[in-house]
Amino acid sequence: MMEKFNGTSEDYFILLGFSNWPHLEVVLFVLILIFYLMTLIGNMFIIILSYLDSHLHTPMYFFLSNLSFLDLCYTTSSLPQLLVNLWGPEKTISYTGCMVQLYFVLALGATECILLVVMSYDRYAAVCKPLHYTVLMHPRFCHLLAVASWVCGFTNSAVHSLFILWVPLCGNRQVDHFFCEVPALLQLSCFDTRANELTLMVTSSIFVLVPLILIFTSYGAIARAVLRMQSTTGLQKVFRTCGAHLMVVSLFFIPVMCIYLQPSTENSQDQGKFIALFYTVVTPSLNPLIYTLRNKDVRGAVKRLMGQE
Repeated sequence: MMEKFNGTSEDYFILLGFSNWPHLEVVLFVLILIFYLMTLIGNMFIIILSYLDSHLHTPMYFFLSNLSFLDLCYTTSSLPQLLVNLWGPEKTISYTGCMVQLYFVLALGATECILLVVMSYDRYAAVCKPLHYTVLMHPRFCHLLAVASWVCGFTNSAVHSLFILWVPLCGNRQVDHFFCEVPALLQLSCFDTRANELTLMVTSSIFVLVPLILIFTSYGAIARAVLRMQSTTGLQKVFRTCGAHLMVVSLFFIPVMCIYLQPSTENSQDQGKFIALFYTVVTPSLNPLIYTLRNKDVRGAVKRLMGQE
């Protein structure tokens, strides 16, 4: 029998991470550090530029700034700890630190799911209801949508975090992941966790599948509107803005579905680590590039700030 794990502030977990591949740890450290710095610089650039340039004070860039701030918080909630664990022999995290990390990773992930839906609705209103756009996307309504996204995400996380706090853990302190997440922590319990797993599956479906359905519905309406367009310039603008958002949606939702909407196996656990590494490290660093490359609004804002216009 394993000793009972009390979950006090003195307790700790060992994040196994990529311990099975020690030869990769130095390479991973360098790559993750580079991507983390790219994430910090790229997302801070979008936030500052959107704030300073009045031409970017639009719903699209307001929500994009929210997404950039969210990505900054999301990566910072897990990557610094991962970098420390990859660099040195110590791979521990305190019980309190683990619970805090669990809460914020879940909260920010769920918030991003909802925020991407809100951004797709903004594109739907801009393309399909251009004459009513300023009424539909009034600044007060935009702020309400952003607040609702954050509140829903953090409320969902609070429910899961409380469930984990109530689950009795055994003496095994080894978490088979590089950050504290619900499935990995449930594996440490010596009691039946099927109710927790069912709750995770249901809420994951709500926060993943429902947003995807709403996003596809928005883009279905956009596609129909695009087919009726006769202006080449209008078509190009729609493809630039909507194409960037669709790419971000794909980079986020596909890895999340691979992890949270499939049965857990020993092989999937190792695969899940690398998939999770993609959406926690690579995706947040690519978002600023996807939204700013070939974006005339951003290029114009940069020129104005540099005094070239």
